[in-house]
Amino acid sequence: MTTVTKKEWPEVSIMDTALRDALRALKLSGMLETLDARLAQAHGGELGHLEFLQILCQDEITRRETVAFQRRIARAKFEQQATLEEFDFAASPKLPAAQIRDLAALRWLHTGESVILFGPVGVGKTHVAQALGHLAIRHGANVRFAKTSRVLADLAGGHADRTWDRRLRELVRPDVLILDDFAMRQLTAAQADDLYELVSERTGRSLILTSNRSPSDWYPLFPNPVVAESLLDRLINTSHQVIMNGPSYRPNKRPRGGTEKTSNPSIK
Repeated sequence: MTTVTKKEWPEVSIMDTALRDALRALKLSGMLETLDARLAQAHGGELGHLEFLQILCQDEITRRETVAFQRRIARAKFEQQATLEEFDFAASPKLPAAQIRDLAALRWLHTGESVILFGPVGVGKTHVAQALGHLAIRHGANVRFAKTSRVLADLAGGHADRTWDRRLRELVRPDVLILDDFAMRQLTAAQADDLYELVSERTGRSLILTSNRSPSDWYPLFPNPVVAESLLDRLINTSHQVIMNGPSYRPNKRPRGGTEKTSNPSIK
């Protein structure tokens, strides 16, 4: 594209105030924030008329995408901003790195399938779950992270104050729901029924579950075998199961040079 000379651009002072007012009225703050820099490029002969407009529009698109991303991150309520890029697969050669990286393609999300990450404490299940959620957010999905025990407590509270339907809808709405520490303990009949309703209502929407137990060991945790069969068969048969085994990943997350023993609650 042919650039224009500096003389072809009118003086900034002639239109500056009106242009800025128009951008504010249209709520185009991305354009407004970079206007001075883009005008300087134009007056320097670096941008033609169409290039100037195109780059200003791209500045606005970038700002809106950034704001939307930050909102989705805030709504996800992650314990930490974990990513697959920062996960040290070399720390545990037994981890199925190829399978986890394949999940990063997000085909499971586009087909409404789920992911089950299970294995002993400390191998990085929660980190990987949040990292997959973070990746889904980068691709425009809405994600929610929560401890399974807190979800069950929240739904139980809904029975008490008659807000159960609203609370359930909030859990059904996200494209991806991450339930951390799934199947930790024996369920009550009410909890099993709530899980059944949640999973049923989320048919076609993805779940990511982390658990210290193998899915085959979940059945005895349900007081009603019929509910267990109906819920778990549906869930397990539409999920990608990832066995995460090996030494604890937690020592790799300790601050270097520190003498105090610490643990990161998100590394499970």
